[in-house]
Amino acid sequence: MSQAILQVRDISLSFKGVKAINALSFDVRRGEICALIGPNGAGKSSLLNVLNGVYRFDAGEIVFDQQHFQRIDPLGAARRGIGRTFQNNALFKKMSVLDNLLTGLSRHMRTTFIEQALHLPRARREAEAFRARAQGILEFLDLQAHREVLVGNLSYGLQKRVELGRALIAGPSLLLLDEPMAGMNADEKREMARFVADVNRDLGTTVVLIEHDMGVVMGLSDHVVVLDYGRKVGDGTPAEVQANPDVIAAYLGVAHG
Repeated sequence: MSQAILQVRDISLSFKGVKAINALSFDVRRGEICALIGPNGAGKSSLLNVLNGVYRFDAGEIVFDQQHFQRIDPLGAARRGIGRTFQNNALFKKMSVLDNLLTGLSRHMRTTFIEQALHLPRARREAEAFRARAQGILEFLDLQAHREVLVGNLSYGLQKRVELGRALIAGPSLLLLDEPMAGMNADEKREMARFVADVNRDLGTTVVLIEHDMGVVMGLSDHVVVLDYGRKVGDGTPAEVQANPDVIAAYLGVAHG
């Protein structure tokens, strides 16, 4: 069994005295797909915001790739190999697909503004390396035909794929996906699930995703963590979670949006 790439240890997070996450602990093993599920308001997106440094947690510890953190910021998370997508597309609609992908490397730029402005050799080499990475992602996600298209002119499903590509371009070892299939029709969901599986299998990327569609979760995930009001009520394989009465009571047995 592979070792944990991510350990969440007794993490708590409050907003104005209201607990969003309450003493939460679980492990994500290297190379797996871990789904976070639970009712709306269960704390899932808040947890992703903790993991990539958008929110500062109140108590506990995160261990990522054997490094211990009581605090991490988004830039530090990105540079350590944590990628992220969001519920609502955070894309630049008036920029091309290629240029949107390249923005995913902005935090990894090593050359200075002066070097770029003067087109110095180091800046040219970095730009060429970045474009080569972007080309690889375009091909991997079957976006080559849309390379120069403005993102705002793409279908919703393709826009979500571009966002996935932007998160992938820096080569993260851990990818956090916040409802990557929300708003998609059945065909688009199947296609996105296939790409997530390809990312995991072919690139070796560990994936933590939030998803409401139980068919997708059970077919795609190796490991499922169930949250309810910021607490963990289930943690195991898809089959174990489906059979857990606490999970059924909290989530699987009730209607959800």
